[in-house]
Amino acid sequence: MAHQSAMIAEDIESYLREHENKDLLRFITCGSVDDGKSTLIGRLLHDSKMIYEDQLAAIARDSKKVGTTGEEVDLALLVDGLQSEREQGITIDVAYRFFSTDKRKFIIADTPGHEQYTRNMATGASTANLAIILIDARYGVQTQTRRHSFIADLLGIQHLIVAVNKMDLVEYSQARFDEIVEEYQAVAEKLHARDIRFVPMSALKGDNVVNKSETMGWYTQPALLEMLESVEISHDHNLRDLRFPVQYVNRPNLDFRGYSGTLAAGIVHRGQAVRALPSGKTTKVERIVTFDGDLETAYPGQAITLTLEDEIDISRGDWIVAEEAKVPLANGFEADIVWMHETPLEPGKLYDLKLATRAVAGKVTAIDYQVDVNTLEHRHAENLDLNAIARCHIELTAPVPIDDYRTSPGTGSFIVIDRLSNVTVGAGMIHQPLDSELPYEFREHDSKANVVWNRTSVTQAMREQLNGHQGKCVWFTGLSGSGKSTLANALEVELNRRGYHTMLLDGDNIRHGLCKDLGMSEEDRAENIRRVGEVARLFAEAGIIVITAFISPFRSDRDAARALFQNGDFIEVHVDTPLDICEQRDPKGLYQKAREGKIQDFTGISSPYEVPKAAEVTVNTAELSQQEVIGLLLKQL
Repeated sequence: MAHQSAMIAEDIESYLREHENKDLLRFITCGSVDDGKSTLIGRLLHDSKMIYEDQLAAIARDSKKVGTTGEEVDLALLVDGLQSEREQGITIDVAYRFFSTDKRKFIIADTPGHEQYTRNMATGASTANLAIILIDARYGVQTQTRRHSFIADLLGIQHLIVAVNKMDLVEYSQARFDEIVEEYQAVAEKLHARDIRFVPMSALKGDNVVNKSETMGWYTQPALLEMLESVEISHDHNLRDLRFPVQYVNRPNLDFRGYSGTLAAGIVHRGQAVRALPSGKTTKVERIVTFDGDLETAYPGQAITLTLEDEIDISRGDWIVAEEAKVPLANGFEADIVWMHETPLEPGKLYDLKLATRAVAGKVTAIDYQVDVNTLEHRHAENLDLNAIARCHIELTAPVPIDDYRTSPGTGSFIVIDRLSNVTVGAGMIHQPLDSELPYEFREHDSKANVVWNRTSVTQAMREQLNGHQGKCVWFTGLSGSGKSTLANALEVELNRRGYHTMLLDGDNIRHGLCKDLGMSEEDRAENIRRVGEVARLFAEAGIIVITAFISPFRSDRDAARALFQNGDFIEVHVDTPLDICEQRDPKGLYQKAREGKIQDFTGISSPYEVPKAAEVTVNTAELSQQEVIGLLLKQL
């Protein structure tokens, strides 16, 4: 093989280092049948001197048997490897070839032009940065030209080179070339590709493939290979939105826990604040580990292992994103599906879907429309046959983070797998999440269990409408003997008389059941109030006015209970009766026992009472009658 670089013979190690650092461009060739796709690839390999001598000799022999170029060597045979391809002179399977120049490495996918091989073309286009759309100069834009342009665009290819081939058969006419360019511009208006270029050429003769044509002096732009070498693809990567799907939890020993995978989009830095999805837990990146050592920064396409500063629950299939990222979680989305199996897609049938590294079951609930790949018109469809492309609604059995395929192809694409045969039957590109609310949501919590917050169909507002009033909490706090229970009971009686739905939670009564396992230590008293606050919130969400009567001596505990309620729904009532009055009343004889040392941690004697700083209502039962206090509370309510 006579490669362009003399460094191969002189210093192979330097060549390999230089070769390893070259940029890689993946591109496909597509177009109508017999437009010259395979011949073009053969010409690129031949003229860039990337064909071994024995390969060239074998092709020369085969050209005499099955060649289509007369006396000349049929370079298409380099990639038309199947016997049926050579016999028919067409491409059926996707053929991949590698070659390189001094400036760049290339992987070419020669994709079939026939409509019945649409799935093959979609497979080739799924990893491509650029597409070469071949047009026969004799026939101009054909139906398959539109179809291949649509599929390339559907799969998010941003760079298109429209190669008008076989110019030698139209006498290298500039007028004919300009006519085809104008014709294709009508197709381009419907595409999202931001970079479309045109080049006239003859793959058979080599004009404008690797070297500039001497017979088309009117064409002043670069030859095809120069375009391939110079096209800028670094900006195609999404460097803005961090997306790291976890492929493997790396736990080689007790001292190391890392999350391995390929960075799909964005840039990750050591020390960066990140969020795990779907849990929503936040932390920071501690290390970026690779085989060659730790990195300060990683970029899309790099295989890395992240270690985090905090131990949070992350499993295979979870995503690590930037802390401030707004990534929707949904159990349904809208997507374009390319069906790849002889058995039609059936709406309502359960399939396995693989989205990035996450596997989840799902089904197509509706087919919005099927695209006629020849006319690009939308039409109704009940199911999808082989090679069909359609916009569908997909419903999953679990919520997943959703990305638009055009924004992040690595996390916005998925494959459809038959659950019985485990065969890949389809591929999809996510368009947007469906506006369907999940039956639950992920809330920050300190529960020891792995739980979510389940939404209910009947809301608090609906319950309040049925009851005829809002749910609230009236929280009586004060020393023992201050009159809390008496006032709470009187308030409930008056509210019931007026037709309000109420519930009274009394300190002593609660300790007979819900909190009977708790003592009177500071920790147990805090837990007692925490439980009461949670129960009170449930009653308030039921649209009930819940009344509590608890000493609740610690301000932090009362503030924690208040935090469970919306503004205005928690009314703190400080029964500010002086200690000497409470001790005189002492209806249960508790103060006397506390003075004698028979009761430990008794509020007001051997344990402090923290006075509320901003209670909604403050009353002194030594100065106000019960009727006057109830009047004040009714005004507050």
